[in-house]
Amino acid sequence: MVLLHAYCKKMRFPIDVILICIRWYAAYPLSCRHLEEMMEERGVTVDHSTVSRWAIRFLPLLEKIFIKYKRPVGGSWRMDGIYIKVKGVWKYFHRAVDKEGNTIDFLLKVKRDIAATMRFFKKAINSNDMPEKVAMDKRGANQADIDQIIKNNGASIVVRRVKYLNNIVE
Repeated sequence: MVLLHAYCKKMRFPIDVILICIRWYAAYPLSCRHLEEMMEERGVTVDHSTVSRWAIRFLPLLEKIFIKYKRPVGGSWRMDGIYIKVKGVWKYFHRAVDKEGNTIDFLLKVKRDIAATMRFFKKAINSNDMPEKVAMDKRGANQADIDQIIKNNGASIVVRRVKYLNNIVE
């Protein structure tokens, strides 16, 4: 948190106001204009563009701070992807959970292709340990990517391709 105080040193608002706005923005489906109104009700006059700039500036920093406190995930992963509509555009949502249902990682991409799947696997493995087992559907791109990761890292990952085993993800 010392690093966060250094970033907030020359800010007009106290760090408490900044952090509460960022927390509400990240945790709930609120717009910056909603936060402007909510802070006004609490006696703090802040513009919605200021809240937006705080989010852009501080959310990546907070992510780096909080990653240290992330709970470890299990060695058995379940991976799946589905198409979802985001602001009227269909996107592919890759997601991995451990056997308790805790989210390991996710990635939202416009295209469902091998490059996106490979990027997702690399991101999930870099932020967590190498899994012991991976359960996934019978999509060929996922299998090709996990085979490539096993080959590149010399890892021993048991891959289970069962149609309904990864339903915990959905």
